[in-house]
Amino acid sequence: MNTRALTTAVVAGTLASGVFALPEANAAVTPPQFADAFGLTVISQPEWADGSDRTFTFTVTTEEVPAFTVLPGQVSGEHVVMVTLPDGYDPAVAYPVHYTLHGGADYPNTRWLKDAVETSTADEPLITVAPNGGGRGWYTNWVYPGSLGAQNWETFHLEQLIPFIDANLSTIAAKEGRAISGHSMGGYGALTYAERRPDLFAYAASFSGALDLLNQEMRAVVLGTTQLSQWGYPTVAPDAIFGSPIWPLDWNWNQRSPAQHVESLRGMGVALYSGDGGDLTENPIQAVAENRAYQTAVVTSANLTAAGIDHVFVDYGDGSGWAPGCTGKHAQAACLQADLDHFIPLAMASLQHP
Repeated sequence: MNTRALTTAVVAGTLASGVFALPEANAAVTPPQFADAFGLTVISQPEWADGSDRTFTFTVTTEEVPAFTVLPGQVSGEHVVMVTLPDGYDPAVAYPVHYTLHGGADYPNTRWLKDAVETSTADEPLITVAPNGGGRGWYTNWVYPGSLGAQNWETFHLEQLIPFIDANLSTIAAKEGRAISGHSMGGYGALTYAERRPDLFAYAASFSGALDLLNQEMRAVVLGTTQLSQWGYPTVAPDAIFGSPIWPLDWNWNQRSPAQHVESLRGMGVALYSGDGGDLTENPIQAVAENRAYQTAVVTSANLTAAGIDHVFVDYGDGSGWAPGCTGKHAQAACLQADLDHFIPLAMASLQHP
């Protein structure tokens, strides 16, 4: 396994959306340097994130997703990846890796995600990687990508990014050294990736994920993401991602629905987290979004139970007993921080680590 030397004394230097000068006293401190590999071309070497001595971002291109619909500040085809190292990262030591997938209409390098990951992994010998999944990538290889060209997000992440990280950082490059999680669209991605490639991951978790694509409301949500510009510009055809949602042409929706394909998770750690939306009259859009995600978690948990597959299902209801500031709504920072804080020790108990 190739590794890159990395000093253990680092200082903050960059914000995810911009670059700031390092303090003069630490001008000699440099982040790791990455080499092209596995179809990924590095176009922006790692830069330390603002206020952190553990987290950096870098940018790659790939022919698997040569262009994508963009959110404000993004450049189509340029994939930002955020990495958080353990305290005192030592390139002579092999560490497990936690891949965490962002939600729809979101970025991999938000300040909230950086802070949440650093908080939940404090004092843990764990590397966390947050890749770009596009505003509406849905962590799948699109059926009809049209003029965008290939939208092979699954291939990019599982066949390119994972071995790329193993080649450029000191990792445990085996299933026993990997976990995957994600929120909302990313929760869908985490479970479908784990199901489709159980050889890669020892633990998988969904935080309020859209897990049941047989649910007609979830299909409507996905179709809505293709048409709403806040999920990326330009918008795309309704059948671009999963194909036609109408029977009998909906085979891909059925095949790609995590709730109905749990068998391959047998022997893997599995954790599901969701609130129920709480008071649906308070912030009703986020409340209903969480309530519908909750329904898909209930179906997935029931299918796991029916199959005799051990799993953890954290139903935190209105959030009042889960974390201060959590009211059971979708994409609430307090709820998601509590999810991560609970999940990381679960994963570490199963992963090989120093």
